[in-house]
Amino acid sequence: MLETLKNAWKVKELRNKILFTLLIIVIFRIGSVIPVPYVDFNVMKEAFNASMTATSQDATQNFFNYLSILTGGGLEYGAIFALSITPYINASIIIQLLCVAIPYLERLSKEGEEGQKKLATITRYTTVILALIQGIAFFVYLNESGYLNVKSNAVWFAAIVIILTFTAGSAIVMWLGEQIDVKGIGNGISVLLFAGILSRGPLAFANLTMQWKEKHYFAVIGIVIAFLAVIAFIVWMTHAERRIPVQYAKRVVGNKMYGGQNTHIPIKVNMSGVMPVIFASSILMLPTMILSFTDTTKVDALGNSNLPFWKDVLALFSVQGIFYAVIYFIMIIAFAYFYATIQFNPVEMANNLRKNGGAVPGIRPGKPTSDFISKILSRITLMGALFLSVIAILPIIIANIGNMQGISIGGTSVLIMVGVALDTVNNLESQMMMRHYKGFLD
Repeated sequence: MLETLKNAWKVKELRNKILFTLLIIVIFRIGSVIPVPYVDFNVMKEAFNASMTATSQDATQNFFNYLSILTGGGLEYGAIFALSITPYINASIIIQLLCVAIPYLERLSKEGEEGQKKLATITRYTTVILALIQGIAFFVYLNESGYLNVKSNAVWFAAIVIILTFTAGSAIVMWLGEQIDVKGIGNGISVLLFAGILSRGPLAFANLTMQWKEKHYFAVIGIVIAFLAVIAFIVWMTHAERRIPVQYAKRVVGNKMYGGQNTHIPIKVNMSGVMPVIFASSILMLPTMILSFTDTTKVDALGNSNLPFWKDVLALFSVQGIFYAVIYFIMIIAFAYFYATIQFNPVEMANNLRKNGGAVPGIRPGKPTSDFISKILSRITLMGALFLSVIAILPIIIANIGNMQGISIGGTSVLIMVGVALDTVNNLESQMMMRHYKGFLD
């Protein structure tokens, strides 16, 4: 990785792209610490720090700690980028799912570049709508939690300013990600998500230090060893692939003979990358987000809660709970299969092989070939999905067994960071190869 960065830095065009990407990241981080008007960020910061170091956390605290990590700390400052890229991720999930259900969107997805541009526009509008809804919900949370510094007669004006600022901030983050796509290196949204998670590194180190001071020596050593082992395992699984052998028949055209060579079709074990993890975690945030903005502290004259059902549901979706881990596990597998279906069409692959005179040894062309590819694709997807699921829920299990707080989302964070880093390096390598490949013209 370091050698790739070093070589890329020598190419002026790639160096400019790297610098542009770093500039966007700096802008993103600055926007993540500038508070919106009327928000007392000092009180918010103290509350979040208290929740991170608390020995027992409820589902609401776990949810906001998790969302704070995905937003790079912008949430705990009440910053203009507090919503970060979560509205855009949710909008992308909705549009991609609707592409399967709505014929018009399905046609757009198959119309090439023009269709993708229209889908991107629809996704942007959906992002703004979701950001507006989340901005309203976040304002309600800030107001009920006492984090606003505003007079009672100016609450409505403050509400308009705060909600519009949050919505505009989310739109700006989306625009920054698109600028990285066009002028920078890597997938813009993933890069910003990577930067936000990486910025929480010092806090994670402080949490481990605290656990060490509390004499949880074996637990801390185990976490460090597991962290390094997980990174190595993720890198190995990311590069793992299943190769389907293909043999092309010999053809005589004029006085020349073509074909006859043996090759293969590479299918990555983890073909969907970290997107199933990002999508599953984003969807699982919604129930806790809705419930966390519900007043569950109301009691009757006898001191009993009027909303015991909501409290029970809220506890189920705690990011440290077993129920959350099980649902998380299932959803990652489901999204992995969904992505595999979008990326690979076995029937189309079999037809292309037959048209070009290729065949899988021992398998008849046509439907038997497509069935064979589908069978292999299903097995490979299951392996990749299980890999992602186990890595994602492993820290939750460790947190429950070791009674350690604050590490239950470590698997998700590590998966995203390593996955984005590998994708970015691969992007750099492919661009360097394009610039150093001379081709037949020379």
